[in-house]
Parts: sequence; C-alpha cells; structure tokens
Amino acid sequence: MRTLSGKCALVTGGSRGIGAAVARRLAAEGAAVMVGYRVGEDAARALVAELTAAGGRAAAVQGDVAEPGVPARLVAATVEAFGRLDIAVSNAGVEHFGALETLTPADFDRVFSVNVAGQLFTAQAAAAAMREGGRIVLTASVSAGIAVRDHALYGASKAAVCALARNLAPELGERGITINAIAPGGTRTDMAAENAAHYTPRSLAGIDPERIVRGMTSAGRWADPEEVAGAVRFLVSDDASYVSGSTLAVDGGWM
Repeated sequence: MRTLSGKCALVTGGSRGIGAAVARRLAAEGAAVMVGYRVGEDAARALVAELTAAGGRAAAVQGDVAEPGVPARLVAATVEAFGRLDIAVSNAGVEHFGALETLTPADFDRVFSVNVAGQLFTAQAAAAAMREGGRIVLTASVSAGIAVRDHALYGASKAAVCALARNLAPELGERGITINAIAPGGTRTDMAAENAAHYTPRSLAGIDPERIVRGMTSAGRWADPEEVAGAVRFLVSDDASYVSGSTLAVDGGWM
C-alpha cells in the first residue's frame, strides 16, 4: 500500500545520508517530495531523477536553513511545486567536536543556527502552510542523552531539538498538527564515517571506531539510513496520529 499517496513533503538536508533515505521512503509510499539541500546540487538532482524515474513526483530546492527567511522559502517552493504541504522532515544539521577551551562564539552560532534555529524556523514555516493532519519531524540525536568527550556543543543543540518537539506539541496540537523528533544513533552515512573516531574514548584509542560503536548497541551494529527512514515514515503516517511531542530513539538500544 502507498500509504502517503496524495501527500506532499519537504525534506531538508535531503540530498544524502538519512535525508536521502527519508526522501526515497516517502516517495515509495506515494508522497511528492521536495529535496532541500545546502550543498551537493549534483546529488540532489540525481536523487530527484531517481525518484521521478520510479514514477514519483520530486523536485529540489537549494538553501541554508541557518539563513533568515530560507526555511520559509523552502516551504513556499514546496507549496508552489506541489500545491500543498502535509509533511516536513527537518533533517539538515551539522556535526561539531571541540574541547571546551577551543569553543568560540562563531562555533556556537554555526551549530545552533543550523541544528536549533534552522529546525525551529522550518517547523514554524511548515506549520503555517499545513492543514489539519500535518506532520512535522525534527532530527535530534542519541548525543542529546549521552556523554561524549569534546561534544558538548553538538549534544546541547540536539537536546534543544528534543525540547522544541516537546514544547511545540501543545500549540500545534490545537491545529491538528503533530510534531516529533527522531534521535538516531550510529548510522552508516558519510557524516558518521567522517566523525566516528571522535566517539572513541581515549582509553580505547587505536581500536576500530566502528567496532566500538557496534559494542555500544544492543543490536550490535550500526543502523542503515533506511532503518531511520522507516521510523520517520511511521511518525508521518496515520498510525502516529496520537504521537506528538515525543523523541523516538532509533539507536539500536544504545547502552
């Protein structure tokens, strides 16, 4: 069953990794998908071509959600292309590692402008365009609830995302819109590959970071992006009509 037939979706950070997997899953379920991206135009265009070749409706729009007015422009582009907006998946984000003494105001501004402000104003613009039954999904991280050396800034930004979902739920609920967050753990993406070594405790230096991450999950492995996309698909479906303000851990049973 194409459970999202007739729905129109925006996925920010949609050209690669988890975002691309979400775009594919929503399109496979019948939704028209706008792929938002900051960089990686070739990847975004290739994904659109893939989705349309499979019989779906898709388009791409460029923009940095950290810039004022851009989230509203991405939403407007989706409505212009497809006529409406039913689903917004705020996936755009940046990683950051840095010891306390190295952190700068510029670091804070960049991480929080993308991971927090970008998601907040994407939710704001999306909610303004949605009808009753709209679905908004933000992207937090397992890092919101665990301690990792040199990761305070990123972890704080993702904890803020959980708070956004929880505190926006009551007012959006009055309009028949749900808002939730996902909190992925270690997932096989290029961003994870670039940063896996930073998650390695100093006492385990020299051990394959992927082996360490596998040992920190009950599942004993990393997630595939498609598995995270499956959680998003649930949250935007009718099956999740009574789920709002929640953060869904997609972490393999992080220990």
